Amino acid sequence: MTSARTVLVTGGAGGIGRAIVSAFAALGDDVVLADVAGAAEAAAELGVRGVTADITDEDSIAKALDEAGPVDVLVNNAGLLTIHGGLLELPAADMLRILQVNVQGTFLITQQVARRMVERGQGGVVVNLSSIGGRQPTPGMGGYESSKAAVDALTRWSAIELAQHGIRVNAVAPGPVLTPMLAMGLPEGSPAREAWLARIPLRQLAAVEQVAAAVVFLASANAAHITGTSLPVDGGQLLV
Repeated sequence: MTSARTVLVTGGAGGIGRAIVSAFAALGDDVVLADVAGAAEAAAELGVRGVTADITDEDSIAKALDEAGPVDVLVNNAGLLTIHGGLLELPAADMLRILQVNVQGTFLITQQVARRMVERGQGGVVVNLSSIGGRQPTPGMGGYESSKAAVDALTRWSAIELAQHGIRVNAVAPGPVLTPMLAMGLPEGSPAREAWLARIPLRQLAAVEQVAAAVVFLASANAAHITGTSLPVDGGQLLV
């Protein structure tokens, strides 16, 4: 019988992260839910461990990892999606904040977890949350999408350098995902929702559980020969 893995999920208190936490917990893994706020409350609700972590702060990351213990699977879900603006209007400070969280934050925690994995000498898995926006632009969302293109590049960089240590690194790249926040902003039947659906060949937004399933797959032994890839979960949106 395979022993339970320790799975650390950043940004796990809500939305996609919460679904990822639930999916790993259902497999019997020892899940550590990390978030900048609300980690303890969300972890208690889901029956997992919780740690507070700010992925843009190296000391905060180190403290969280000390609390979590040895990590077998890191899921880099934490990210900033709420700041938008066109190229000509987006304030420089907002662009910097997006990059600090989505790129620098992902880099910092990956670096610290990978160092500990290498020291243990037992391999490991990292799964990043990217976006098809890194490959298909949407007006007004370029700051976020540029950061996710960088996450894809970081995924490949990490994968090629960590392969020698038995550490696989992949990404899941969703299209629009039906989180509670998105459902509020794009009510069913609204012109805005229909505009998004028109871009998706399967005519559906992804459920958070579908994104979580892709993360679980890439972290599993079934994906043992997959590294350095970014898997779209987009209903075919990249095809059009």
